[in-house]
Amino acid sequence: MNPDLDLEIERIIRAPREAVWKAWTDPASLEQWWVPEPARCRVERLEVRAGGAFLTRISDDGMDYLPHLDACFVRVEQGERIVFTNALDHEWRPAKPDPVAMTADITLSDHAYGTAYRVVVRHGDPAARSRHEELGFSAGWGSTIEQLARLVEDVAVR
Repeated sequence: MNPDLDLEIERIIRAPREAVWKAWTDPASLEQWWVPEPARCRVERLEVRAGGAFLTRISDDGMDYLPHLDACFVRVEQGERIVFTNALDHEWRPAKPDPVAMTADITLSDHAYGTAYRVVVRHGDPAARSRHEELGFSAGWGSTIEQLARLVEDVAVR
């Protein structure tokens, strides 16, 4: 990780790694946690494989869904790692995403209490990193990770 270019969040999720992986790779599960509440998510395409599309929409009212993320998966290691970027759209065409171009690297590993969950979001320059941080990276990504944890921890308790 390069602190001048990257932002990072780590958390222990009290659920098995397989449950966290499923929440990432099942469209119905992803829709439950991918955007900060009270907004809602609709998954248009979720092809969790290298080269696959990652396309979501967002709604504040549950009625009108607007474009949210148009990205592609760069690397996928089954059960352990997902890397996607919005610098290329879901058809692998160069993109100029608003508000910032990024590559997100999510890693999952076994932990004594469940799953060690780590996100590193890489940016092309310090200005993009700063802009993402100013826009609320920690609060936004942190809240979605909290929602993910609630989803899979609730299932793990049952």
